[in-house]
Amino acid sequence: MTIKIYGDAGSGSLRRVTTAAKIMGIQLERVSVDLFKGESQTDEFKSRLNPNGLTPVLEDGDTILWEASAINLYLAGKVNSPLVGTTQEERFQVLQWMFWSGEQWRTFTTTIFDERVGKTVMGIAKDESLIKFAEGKIRAAAKVLDRHLEGRRFMVGNGLTFADIDIAAPFSQVGRAKFPFEEYPNLIAWHDNLLQSFPAWAETKAEVDNRMESFLASAGVKL
Repeated sequence: MTIKIYGDAGSGSLRRVTTAAKIMGIQLERVSVDLFKGESQTDEFKSRLNPNGLTPVLEDGDTILWEASAINLYLAGKVNSPLVGTTQEERFQVLQWMFWSGEQWRTFTTTIFDERVGKTVMGIAKDESLIKFAEGKIRAAAKVLDRHLEGRRFMVGNGLTFADIDIAAPFSQVGRAKFPFEEYPNLIAWHDNLLQSFPAWAETKAEVDNRMESFLASAGVKL
């Protein structure tokens, strides 16, 4: 049975799933959901797929699952993937960083993306105080990452895991949202290694960039 994944090609969260699926050798049927047209906000989408009106959403037979991290763990369980870690200790460390990424990292990069990109597209004034607050949180988290990544190629162990994929996700929009990542050399070096070592991460970067730049050009928006 075909596994469907609903999402917008410009989404860093969808990128986490499509990258992981490529690496795990799992075929997904892509179903486009145009977030810019509000296609995830319809009553049908919310009632059948995700009451939050967000993507990505996985559909595997009778199973409907949202949140990229949960989707990736579900897919990994199908193929016993080492992306979850190769030992019990590593698995808990991977989960630790996945949860940390959602609470201490991506939530603040999303805030800045919404302010600098989303509001520009909608023609709404940015909240500079909110941007400043979120940048402070990002810098605090990036300092933790930079220290952890010194001398490391991966977040956990000696290979790629979901900890890397989750924490790398904000790099999908770094140029457009102008996150202050360049201040942290170990963080930059780690992400450069992911791009060079994993073709799937580079391929999905190109997909996100093409989608976002095409949309911004069509909307006449310059960031």
